[in-house]
Amino acid sequence: MKAKDLIQKLQIAFGEQVELPIAFWYSDIPEPAPQRINGCLFKALDATRKGTPITFDAETVGCIGGKFYTGFIEFPEKMIPNFVSGKEKYKKTPEMVTEFALGIGHPLAEKKYLHFARIDSLDTLDHAEGIIFFATPDVLTGLITWAVFDTNEPDAISTPFGSGCSSTVSQVVAENRKNGKRIFLGLFDPSVRPYVEANVLSLAIPMSRMQEMYQTFEESSLVDTHAWNKVRTRINERV
Repeated sequence: MKAKDLIQKLQIAFGEQVELPIAFWYSDIPEPAPQRINGCLFKALDATRKGTPITFDAETVGCIGGKFYTGFIEFPEKMIPNFVSGKEKYKKTPEMVTEFALGIGHPLAEKKYLHFARIDSLDTLDHAEGIIFFATPDVLTGLITWAVFDTNEPDAISTPFGSGCSSTVSQVVAENRKNGKRIFLGLFDPSVRPYVEANVLSLAIPMSRMQEMYQTFEESSLVDTHAWNKVRTRINERV
């Protein structure tokens, strides 16, 4: 899939000024050079949303949870469960945390580097694991309407518990590796909310599903329908 072709569809649907999504992928090439982020990796993704690519490896992801959810380490059973349950109080018991984290089934990274880049800096998306939209409710409405156009599966849009990086990276990698169709609404983790705008959530789409959605775009309601045109107008009035 050519990045420019997806951009064209997104601009038809949402307007020329729509915020473009970020693609992410693994490689053995450190380009750009990895830079360390202390704490949540979403601190760095604000710059990527504005056009600056970023690369991480096991040494530069500063959060232990982030290291696990990006596939750089095995599950740290003595750290994450007690922290998430006892300190953050996001789950009632450490055992529930462990069950969730291991249940995702995302593999350890086979390559050394994890890259994030806005799609207008890329030629092709064929190497990507998935793409991440940072979107307001009106834009999410369009993306979700498009995503359910060709499916009635009740979990087509999934909103599992988890950290920001689990809902945007590990869930997506696991789904993409099994050629799955689920997409993931996220950033409901209170710990990640300070790093995004109050009216923004994420929608992360594995490439296995994005390739299918790409083929249905022209048939969907995002192309010249009365209801969507009213929403599209409001999106562009607020840009």
